Amino acid sequence: MGKPDTRRLDRAIREANRKLEAVRERELWPLDGRERRAILRATAGGSYKTLRGRSTDRADQRLDSAWLSAETRLIAEITALQSERQRAVTEAAKAKAAKKSSRWW
Repeated sequence: MGKPDTRRLDRAIREANRKLEAVRERELWPLDGRERRAILRATAGGSYKTLRGRSTDRADQRLDSAWLSAETRLIAEITALQSERQRAVTEAAKAKAAKKSSRWW
């Protein structure tokens, strides 16, 4: 039994980390539709308030909240992928140990 095949998981982890960095840089491409709509709605609301000469505090809070929820989602995704990778590695190690211990000599 060789090494566990974790290439797919490693690639998904790298991609999720790339998305997380993009969200921290406030880029829109890694967001899903719901998050994108929330950010655009908050931005439009803030623009409208600015145009009317009013405070944009609530729109700013909504915008920060939307970015934070996207970041939280990606962190949870990365954590899940890493734990799945660790489970695969552990399973392979157990299988290898069982195969070694089953030898008669």
